[in-house]
Amino acid sequence: MTRLFARLNVPFWLRHLSTALKRRSLLRFMGLFAGGLYLSFALAACSSGNSANTPTSVATNTATPSSSVVRIGYQKSATLLNALKSQGTLEKRLQPQGITVQWSEFSAGPAILEGLNVGQIDFGYTGETPPIFAQAANAPLVYVAYEPLGPKAEAILIPKDSPIQSVADLKGKKVALNKGSNVHYLLVAALENAGLQYSDITPVFLPPADARAAFEQGSVDAWVIWDPYLAVAETAIGAKILTDGTGLVENRGFFLASQKFVEQNSPVITAILEELKTTSEWAKTNPQKVAEFLSKETGIDVNSLLLAESRRSYGVDPLTPETISGQQKIADTFYRLQLIPQQISIQSAVKNLS
Repeated sequence: MTRLFARLNVPFWLRHLSTALKRRSLLRFMGLFAGGLYLSFALAACSSGNSANTPTSVATNTATPSSSVVRIGYQKSATLLNALKSQGTLEKRLQPQGITVQWSEFSAGPAILEGLNVGQIDFGYTGETPPIFAQAANAPLVYVAYEPLGPKAEAILIPKDSPIQSVADLKGKKVALNKGSNVHYLLVAALENAGLQYSDITPVFLPPADARAAFEQGSVDAWVIWDPYLAVAETAIGAKILTDGTGLVENRGFFLASQKFVEQNSPVITAILEELKTTSEWAKTNPQKVAEFLSKETGIDVNSLLLAESRRSYGVDPLTPETISGQQKIADTFYRLQLIPQQISIQSAVKNLS
């Protein structure tokens, strides 16, 4: 990471770390340390060439948190929450208690975490990396469950006629990726596993649509990306997988809530998770219907979505020691590489509801 951080003024972050609890600090921190993160997520903003690729900083809903309303942030391509919204089962579950559900669409995980931080939503879902950046900025978030997406759902791609044979061949090459996203960690892990350092390659930070254009034009030698963009690149342009995350990363997703809401409304969180589990069971056994549903939501072709479905997992599970350890490993790696300014404890932000 020496190449990346030679351009960073580390003392600046030390001077401003004490104010990280403020919203302005959170936004500045996440913007500079994870600039491209607002277009990422282990399946975020999947539509191709439409408004879902436009970052939404914060949802417009500003209702006051109370036991009479739960405000959920979701992304169109985040299967379980989007399907739960469409099915309407959570509303039916909470209606007898006099609780309504308000849904706010976001384009990416970091925007959802910003919404949690400033009190505009109560519950949301992101990939592994965004909550690490947010927690390092002292955002009051709580992990309440995780989804085992699967390591095969993200990969390093090379053009079909590329002479590159292995990850070791990436030395000196240009690699496109979404800065600060889950695949940022995959790239670091793959390089280190091949005996290389991050500084051995030239990272080119681009959101998925721009990265694909650069990849097709030959402006970059490789592209690190997640499904369904990964599947689309394989089916549409014949891109080859150099390596996926198998043996390198877990690629989990996380359901998160604001600390205040969990403390005051834990039964509501429990109800949400139970309904999500039911939706998860439906998704596991209906890949064709899931692909058709997501195609309507995102504009991605059904065949690409079916390929993506074939290598991902569903589930809504309490965080285990192994899960916490895996997330802590990512946080420690990012601290070692100076991607975050302070060490954090994932365990301190975990709330398992039983």
